[in-house]
Amino acid sequence: MTTVQPSLLLRRVLLADGLISGATGLLMLFATDWLSAFLELPRGLLLGAGASLLPFALGLFWLARCETLPRLAVWVVIGINALWVIDSIWLLVAGGLAPNLFGYAFVIAQAVAVALFAELQWFGLKRSQPVLA
Repeated sequence: MTTVQPSLLLRRVLLADGLISGATGLLMLFATDWLSAFLELPRGLLLGAGASLLPFALGLFWLARCETLPRLAVWVVIGINALWVIDSIWLLVAGGLAPNLFGYAFVIAQAVAVALFAELQWFGLKRSQPVLA
């Protein structure tokens, strides 16, 4: 397994992803009823998504503080972000949900943000230096 010295870009993007993921998760958990009514998204979907974001955010905070990172750990984060984007778009096109305009905007905006984080993490990984053992 190769290890890298994370670039400043990678550290900052992991931290920003952690902050945004944590804040979004807390919003989904603590304002579930309001968000569900405002966005016309199922309460269970918001609770599940919010609950899944909190451990992910903690993991990102931890990774952002590590002196060295396994390259695979960064690829796992990029993969999770990519899956989030795919799932978000799938929720809208599969026909199982009927959100209002604000609901569509919410899902699309967070999918675009997550896609941007994944891309920046990939660039940050490319800029990271391998650690020679």
